[in-house]
Amino acid sequence: MQPTPEEDAVNSADDAADSAADSPARTAPALRKRHGNGPVFFVIATVFAVLSAVGWGYSVMNYSGLGGGVYHQVVSYSAPTPDEATIVYEVNSKNGAECLIVALDEKLVEVGQADSDVEAGNRTVTTTVETLRQAATVEVASCREQGSQD
Repeated sequence: MQPTPEEDAVNSADDAADSAADSPARTAPALRKRHGNGPVFFVIATVFAVLSAVGWGYSVMNYSGLGGGVYHQVVSYSAPTPDEATIVYEVNSKNGAECLIVALDEKLVEVGQADSDVEAGNRTVTTTVETLRQAATVEVASCREQGSQD
């Protein structure tokens, strides 16, 4: 069976290296010259991968979000009439918070909006929003620390 052109090139380079074996510095085979003379690239790649993994883990563990230390979670909402909607939510903040509540219809068009001031600490808040027509959902659009944009 005839060797492939790649095998032929490797064999001819290895034969030339074998014929030069009587020289003091034996030359490496052609494939070894092309791909490196040891585990240097493997070690560099492994060190890079470990450092990347450690850096990524550190950044994920220290991510605190863009909320500025105010956290909110919706407990429930209802829209019993076309004139109003009610939402119950929890807010956790150090210095108090200002929350923006929006009511949306079935096409996600805003039909009402309300601002709510929340005292510091972990609080459960109930807010009523006046609406233009029947709301399908009510949500906390944002909560930020009081006085953060004076």
